[in-house]
Amino acid sequence: MGQYKAQSDDGAGVIQMIDLLISDLDKETAAAEASEKEAQKDYEAAMGNAKDKRMLDSKTLDKKKSAIANLDDQLEKSDEGKDARSKELSANKEYVQSLHAECDWLLRYFSLRAGARASEIDALGKAKAILNGAAFSF
Repeated sequence: MGQYKAQSDDGAGVIQMIDLLISDLDKETAAAEASEKEAQKDYEAAMGNAKDKRMLDSKTLDKKKSAIANLDDQLEKSDEGKDARSKELSANKEYVQSLHAECDWLLRYFSLRAGARASEIDALGKAKAILNGAAFSF
């Protein structure tokens, strides 16, 4: 068997490769940690912005709900007013129709009534004349 001898140069290349791998791994780990810290800052900023947006949206939603409630109240009051005006309009239409019927009757019988009135006035004039002593032959 051969004699034992130390291998000094043969193992140095492998150890340098391992050291290089360790140093590369350390660099990648440091870069990943820095990237993670930056990502965490971005995430926290995004969450803060989202929280502010949610609060603003909540306030806006409350204002819009209040506006809707006010508009619903106004609509209900308008509907009640409309119903009252509709009833009043209906009553006015009925009154106008009754007046129209009376006017139609007056127009239809005006000449007949005017003739009857003229005849009555003539008869009253004759009666007055008779009472004053005038003689009429029938």
